[in-house]
Amino acid sequence: MSDSHATSAAAPAHDAEENKFQIYVQIAMLLAVITGVEIAVIGLPFTKWLLVTTLVVLSVVKFMYVIFYFMHLRWDKLFCTILFFIGLVIAGATMWALLELFGMHDSIPLTSVALDAVADMARLV
Repeated sequence: MSDSHATSAAAPAHDAEENKFQIYVQIAMLLAVITGVEIAVIGLPFTKWLLVTTLVVLSVVKFMYVIFYFMHLRWDKLFCTILFFIGLVIAGATMWALLELFGMHDSIPLTSVALDAVADMARLV
């Protein structure tokens, strides 16, 4: 009698595990499709802002699926999720600051005229 009870208790756990596995496989396939769409979008002849916006939105969708399912934030405490997003905001702000600091305008090499002007100023000092 206890054997039949143990078997019936193990069956729902096995079904739940199988169901979770199916969810992971479906999410993996969805992520693969989104990646394929991202690759296809790159070659389309649209304006640059539209391509970048599309790629950013698709990347955010993939990011959310990965962190909530594969990193298990969906089943974690809300406090851990908030900590994760605080770190994400800090990392994004740091990246933005570095891009502004070492932007395109500041990384243009000096021309020979500018180098001569700097040399002349150095001789005056």
